[in-house]
Parts: sequence; structure tokens; C-alpha cells
Amino acid sequence: MAFDQTFVFNVLPNRKFTFLEDSRVSELLMKWSMLGRISVQAFNFDQVFQSYMKNDFAMNFFQDPCVKNNLRVLDISGVWKPLGRDVTHVDVELVPCTKVSVDIFDPVFSSGIVHPSGHIAKCFHEVHPDFDELRMMLLEEDSDNYHVVSPCDRQEFLFRLFKHIVLGGELCQYEDVISPYIESAKTIYKDLVSVQKDSDTKMISVVSTILKVSAYDDYGLCYPSGRDNEQTFAYLCIDPFKRHVYVLYHSFGIGLFSNNGVLCS
Repeated sequence: MAFDQTFVFNVLPNRKFTFLEDSRVSELLMKWSMLGRISVQAFNFDQVFQSYMKNDFAMNFFQDPCVKNNLRVLDISGVWKPLGRDVTHVDVELVPCTKVSVDIFDPVFSSGIVHPSGHIAKCFHEVHPDFDELRMMLLEEDSDNYHVVSPCDRQEFLFRLFKHIVLGGELCQYEDVISPYIESAKTIYKDLVSVQKDSDTKMISVVSTILKVSAYDDYGLCYPSGRDNEQTFAYLCIDPFKRHVYVLYHSFGIGLFSNNGVLCS
């Protein structure tokens, strides 16, 4: 029997996320020009969720009064404000999320992108004088190493997180070694993704559904920003068992920091 199901949401203000509490990760996010511009918020919802409901779920999310009043976005001056928009349309992309280890990065080590020491190989670039093989692999489709990571693995949520932090924000200071990127991506991933163990096979599998979302009001794109940029993104990370949704948000640009690295508003 067909029926209309509306999801209702409530904010969970006390939900903490490790990567935002970890001083080492915070130092790296500042170095990569992402601290103060990246956030995670938690909400719960009241109905059973399955992935085929993704479009209705996202639309209900952005039209929910609690979300409208509590979902934070950065304005052009770098100040956090509630969304406060009447959303009329949402673009939803279902993001593959199956990885339970970091072996997705093995080809990066076996292809010469990274030296045995862990240092990232440098390379010549016509536009960027200080460039490396890792960013070349991530950005340049005609590079020799672009296809060392399969198209399927490039779509995985873990690899997307890795790419986002490698590219960083507007004033990003890039790493010489790869380990901070992988460890930080793993920490963020573990914060946002839920897994379960099969009691018979003992195999661990991901139970979360990941949606990349963009929302529009009557005037056009309004979330995650009014300006489109690959490094401005929002993901809904849905745990169907806890009925929680975690919103990972980042807005590309120059942050406004106090002396201790905290965003000033």
C-alpha cells in the first residue's frame, strides 16, 4: 500500500565527533585551511529509512523546521548562521560507502606516487610550481597515475574524504608525507560511518547510507553555498538503526581566526 511518509528531525546538540575534538587533527585542519570552515552536526529522525527513500529523506530534511533553524552554514563573511531558507529542490547523489579498511590507498604506494619513506613525489606542473604526484593523480585525468585508483574506488566515501582533505581550503599548506592525510581521513570516516559484524561470518560491513546533497530555494543554489566549488560540500551520513543523520559540511574560502585558531563570529 502506497502512502506518504514524512521524516521529522530533531537536533542532537551534545553529540561529539572525535576529529573535531582531537588536537592533532585540528592542527592539521588549520594547516589545510579547513578549521573553522568544516563542521559536523547530528540530528535524529522518527521513521524507518531505506536507501530508496533518499530523495524524500533529503527533501524532508531541508524542509523540516528544526533543520531550517539549526543547520549551520557559513556566509560570505565567514560567520556561521542557520540555513533559514525555504528549500524547494534538492539534488541527491548516493555515495558508495563499503570500505572497512584503508587498503583503498594501496595503489598510491605501489605506483610511485609515494616513496617508500612515505614522502609524496614532487612533479612539474605548468600552473602550480609546488606540485606533487598525489594532487596530479587526484586532479589531472591525463596524468600517468590518474587510473591507478579504479573509478569505483574513486567514488567511495573514504576516498572522497581523502581527496577533500588533500586539496584543502583556499590557503592550504600541503603535506610532504602522506600519512597525515590517510590517518585524518580514517578518523573522520570512523566518526561518520556505522558498521556491524555478522554473527555467523564475523565479517564487518558498513550500514550507513551516504548522500551528497545540494539544496535550492526560489533564487537558486543556497546550500552548502550559493557558489559552486568542488571543495564546498555537504554529506548526509545516515545510520538507519540509530536513526541518526550526521551532516558533514565544508565551505571553501579564507577563515577568520583568532590567535588560538578558533573561528571568530
